Amino acid sequence: MKILKAATLRVLAFIAVIIITIGSFVLISSIQEALFVPNEYLIWIFKSPYSGLVMVFEIYLFWGFFYIFSKNWRKAWRNGRLIKKYRKQVIAAFTIFNIILLYTITSAVAVITNDQIIDYSFFSPKGREYSYNDIVKIKTGVYGKGRTFLFKHAKGDFFYIIELNDGTKIDLAQVGGIKNDQDERFVIEKLDRQLVNMGIPKESSMKYFEYTKKDLAKIYTDKIRNILENTK
Repeated sequence: MKILKAATLRVLAFIAVIIITIGSFVLISSIQEALFVPNEYLIWIFKSPYSGLVMVFEIYLFWGFFYIFSKNWRKAWRNGRLIKKYRKQVIAAFTIFNIILLYTITSAVAVITNDQIIDYSFFSPKGREYSYNDIVKIKTGVYGKGRTFLFKHAKGDFFYIIELNDGTKIDLAQVGGIKNDQDERFVIEKLDRQLVNMGIPKESSMKYFEYTKKDLAKIYTDKIRNILENTK
């Protein structure tokens, strides 16, 4: 009976971790949109690699999971010499670290409007403004390999990276939100036609395009194909 109870509690705790993780993404996105995204936006981006740092909070949740359900884990943590000797310093450092981490994650936003790009960052909380004329290059395609852990993309993920005149690169496919809840591929397709017509150099590859068909409906893969084939 005790074993069944413990197993049930662990399953419930694991489900709670997943729910809280999803909730963390939603909460952070809501804060980002409220602080940085103007009403006239077309699309806004939660920039990589900073978006991957949200996973740090998931690590905290798993740590809490083991702390709650493992007596040995609690004992080892409480009896740790470093924690005992420098408890106040450790708590202060942990608090400061997480404030900086949360600010770094929250400020990692780029916004595309009808006539400009606004890039926010840790050192530019007010945002740097660029016109479409400041875009010097477009690179788009599909990833043939996935990356793991914090800074990941999956095999078959579509990317659309614009490079600005100061070297800043923004992947428009890393969507935080779309105006009127449209699909990002529809918005990027329309924007791509405008940018290509402006004569902005574009590097496009159909390699690995077939991988997109694994998880996406044809209406979306057709949009990706249109974007990749739209070159002068």
